[in-house]
Amino acid sequence: MFSRLVLPVASCLFALGLLTACGGKAEADAAPKTVNDYFPIKIGDQVVQLQIAALPAEQERGLMFRQALGRDEGMLFVFTRAQPMAFWMRNTLVPLDIGYIDSQGVLREIYPMYPRDERSVASRSRELQFALEVNQGWFRERGVKPGAQLDLKAVAAALKARGLDPHAAGL
Repeated sequence: MFSRLVLPVASCLFALGLLTACGGKAEADAAPKTVNDYFPIKIGDQVVQLQIAALPAEQERGLMFRQALGRDEGMLFVFTRAQPMAFWMRNTLVPLDIGYIDSQGVLREIYPMYPRDERSVASRSRELQFALEVNQGWFRERGVKPGAQLDLKAVAAALKARGLDPHAAGL
């Protein structure tokens, strides 16, 4: 879903930085979570169960081929630095909304995306670090508007649970 228009080099650098595990021995002994696991993360005053797409292959696949997405489920794409973003819906069957979020965790832009639409949905801002995909209408139905804050501590904890280094994303 992540368009190749956004700098692929950033994703590669991110993957290298994220592969550095952090934490103590107990965390090292536990099997890390994967992109298939969900983490409860707040945006504004709403909690959404999010999968974390942090590695390039996860970001490329996104929510492709999904038949459905739970009511309060979504995917958070995490990048290493602020940049412009553009996503598309190749092989994506579920209508989605995408929220573009800056490095401070502030929701800046929201756009609808339609199944199998291969036109890029580009951000206006050039200073974004996260993208949040949820069911179409989720933001409106939950009253989550631009200016809402993403819980970056919860994002950092989710990355850590995945065995990835949250510092690589500036968290």
